[in-house]
Amino acid sequence: MDVSYINPFISSTITTYKTMLFDDSIKPLKPFLKQVPFPTYDISATIGLSGKAQGIIAIAYDISTAVKSVAGMVGAEVPAGSAELTDAIGEIVNIIAGFAKKDLTQYELEISLPSVITGAGHFICTPSRTISLVVPFSSKYGNFSMEVALITPDRS
Repeated sequence: MDVSYINPFISSTITTYKTMLFDDSIKPLKPFLKQVPFPTYDISATIGLSGKAQGIIAIAYDISTAVKSVAGMVGAEVPAGSAELTDAIGEIVNIIAGFAKKDLTQYELEISLPSVITGAGHFICTPSRTISLVVPFSSKYGNFSMEVALITPDRS
């Protein structure tokens, strides 16, 4: 199983946090294959990926980390549950997907608009036949996760 496609998503998450959220302390923790019981979250944003590979990328947070991350990005406190918070979380995953796409040209990826999911204890469902990799991150705002599930031509 070749999961080298995960590296551009890790790099783009680090770049996004360093440049857009002003966090030089961000670092990936040990990735793992998503298995039951699934990790659960308070707020997450997903983007669909299509082209020569299909799947999703998701960024997922507990509410405290989401609020702090968005405050770091916009320079002002944004209330939990607000449209501004969900819009900003959607924009973070959009930026990450856009940065990663430029390093995955072999898949000719198109990215969808972001979808944001809220509600304590939700988990992210991924397309059938995909293997979902979870990459936890530590940041000055708190820990969060990135999930990537992609069917590549070598694994269809």
